Amino acid sequence: MVTGFVQSLIKLCGLSWTAPDYSTLCRRQKHIDIAISYQKNSDGLHLLVNSTGLKFLGEGEWKRRKHGPEYHRQWRKLHIGIDAETLQIRAVQLTTNNVSDSQVLGDLLAQIPLDERIDSVYTDGAYDTKHCRQVILDRAAHAIIPPRKNAKPWKDQKLRSLERNELLKTVKRLGRTLWKKWSGYHRRSLVETKMYCIKLLGDKLTARSFPSQVNEIHARIAVLNRFTELGRPHTQVIT
Repeated sequence: MVTGFVQSLIKLCGLSWTAPDYSTLCRRQKHIDIAISYQKNSDGLHLLVNSTGLKFLGEGEWKRRKHGPEYHRQWRKLHIGIDAETLQIRAVQLTTNNVSDSQVLGDLLAQIPLDERIDSVYTDGAYDTKHCRQVILDRAAHAIIPPRKNAKPWKDQKLRSLERNELLKTVKRLGRTLWKKWSGYHRRSLVETKMYCIKLLGDKLTARSFPSQVNEIHARIAVLNRFTELGRPHTQVIT
């Protein structure tokens, strides 16, 4: 059905191409080199980081309730970083669901060219670790990470710990709500919206092998970045 639909579109365009069948695309998927275009930020990148789970194996909710699970559902974890100004996805990593958010942050930052300055990195409290703060500091960026509610001061005297301890004092003095407003932490809602856009293209991965799943995600992101580059809506408050 899909092959025929694509073939009819090609015919309407006046082209003599032949649409490849699904099995051919499926076999080639894991070997396709997908280029993700983006607009480079020259004023200092504000990177917003988030992660979510994507199902790739298992029954739907209704069938599980009616007939019981036939096999365990399996998940992948998608980690992304977006530019707060252009809203384009600048870093992406697909992992198994047992990989923590903090383990991936270094790989995400490594995808930003070294000649592009990162001004700040916004994450949630799951990234409040010494490793995460160090990799952000290594890029000479500011870590906008709320400390966990039960956070305690770090005892070592490294710069990453001193800065985090000062932040902990500030949050306790101002309160979380005021600190988030003062630091611009509300920007993270933009990356949550971008995750929603990714899931609009499908909240389940169709490919079975991991390399194919990576390419499937890269294809979605390439499409979203292209859409964002073409234009995005501007919201204006009317009083």
